[in-house]
Amino acid sequence: MWILNWLCCLLIVSCVFVFAPVLLLGVFARYAIRRKSARLLQELKSSESGEFSKRRLVVGFFHPYCNAGGGGERVLWCMLRALQTRYSFIKCVVFTGDTDAMESDILSRARKQFNVHLKDNVHFIYLKRRRWVEATMWPYLTLLGQSFGSLVLGLEALWSLAPDVYIDTMGYAFTMPLFKLLGGCRVGCYVHYPTVSTDMLSQVQRRQPGYNNNKMIAQSGILSYAKVLYYKMFAFLYMLAGKCSDVILVNSSWTHEHIVSLWKRSDETFVVYPPCDTKSFCENPLFDSPSVTGYFDIVSVAQFRPEKDHKKQLEAFHKFYKKLSGKMKKTVRLILVGSCRDKADTDRLDDLRQLADDLGIHPAVSFKENVSFDDLKQILCSATIGLHTMWNEHFGIGVVECMAAGAIILAHNSGGPKLDIVIKWQEKPTGFLAHDAQSYAEKMRRIYDMKPQERLEMKQRARASVEHRFSEETFEASVVRRTERLFAW
Repeated sequence: MWILNWLCCLLIVSCVFVFAPVLLLGVFARYAIRRKSARLLQELKSSESGEFSKRRLVVGFFHPYCNAGGGGERVLWCMLRALQTRYSFIKCVVFTGDTDAMESDILSRARKQFNVHLKDNVHFIYLKRRRWVEATMWPYLTLLGQSFGSLVLGLEALWSLAPDVYIDTMGYAFTMPLFKLLGGCRVGCYVHYPTVSTDMLSQVQRRQPGYNNNKMIAQSGILSYAKVLYYKMFAFLYMLAGKCSDVILVNSSWTHEHIVSLWKRSDETFVVYPPCDTKSFCENPLFDSPSVTGYFDIVSVAQFRPEKDHKKQLEAFHKFYKKLSGKMKKTVRLILVGSCRDKADTDRLDDLRQLADDLGIHPAVSFKENVSFDDLKQILCSATIGLHTMWNEHFGIGVVECMAAGAIILAHNSGGPKLDIVIKWQEKPTGFLAHDAQSYAEKMRRIYDMKPQERLEMKQRARASVEHRFSEETFEASVVRRTERLFAW
């Protein structure tokens, strides 16, 4: 009995000297944060006449790379526009690390690149510690390091402003507990891609090398086992962070399956397909490009990030190109369209140019960086093939844009393209799927050998399959419906 009493006393002492100080520290931190951001919060809730409105809600969007120009940024701006249109009483704030861009420049780029026009009352809070979430900052244990870095960046954002509603639109799940517990915010998120997934775990267990599994680790049983344990530990922490979101929006069936498996929040998790400007692309008439322009253009639309696997595109094109006759080669072109977020992406683009030289395909390959929306439309609408090579792409806005514009899609046989986009329409195929350089090259040749009428009919089916399913209007209506609980004050 005395042992039981001793254990009880030890538990009480532990609560007093360990848990109580932690609780008090949390309460104090929450008070300090709310007090620190009170002035800015009041300014944002005031009307132009200076009158304070208790009904006005401040909505903070956490998107450190809001000026990057990728599909995730289109999601941000379309979501922001949808909520501005639906709720007249909200003030939108974007937490960004793009300290080199003025507010007007960021909004101008959203108009120019995505054709998204926003109200001018968007406030930007510039974060100075974005380097903490960059992969180059964490050469080892990158997932854990970037997640820790997101806490640093999140604390900087929270110390600047604790909004009424916080929405993470870039996948930094570990910021959600900060804003939920310390900021007292209602929390939502839009998940493009799970930070860790069972597919990543399976790849390590099979000791298969990839962009997220170093070759040296894949060749070592001990290191592979250690990495599996590391991923499982990280998945547990990721699950705890995910439970702090009141509303979870995901961009595809593939992402939904993984997030529900990881976060165990099926009732609060909804598939909301990303916004694709299908209306603008569908305005152009369909035609068989080689028959009209004389060129067989293969176009890729993707940021120059490692997971997009542009190297495979060049290798596949090389295999296809070298089997063409001299006359055929003069009419075939590969066009890689994308944007660079940082120096690492720029260096990667330089490496791709060098690879094209090494493969002897440089005359037939062109790289176009940061093209305007109008230029993108023109490129895609005259393309014969839309090329996509990312393994387990969460969704694939570029894939949808290619199909809407009238390019026959050739995508990776995994993730969103396989499950949601390149599906049968009217019981007939809408595109092609491949997995390695050889199978991509074979499908390129198959499309090349199709009759013009066959290509045109496939283009028509592809456009019909995506025109309304993935439109901006469908996305914005879904966002408003699924996030209602965040604004029901």
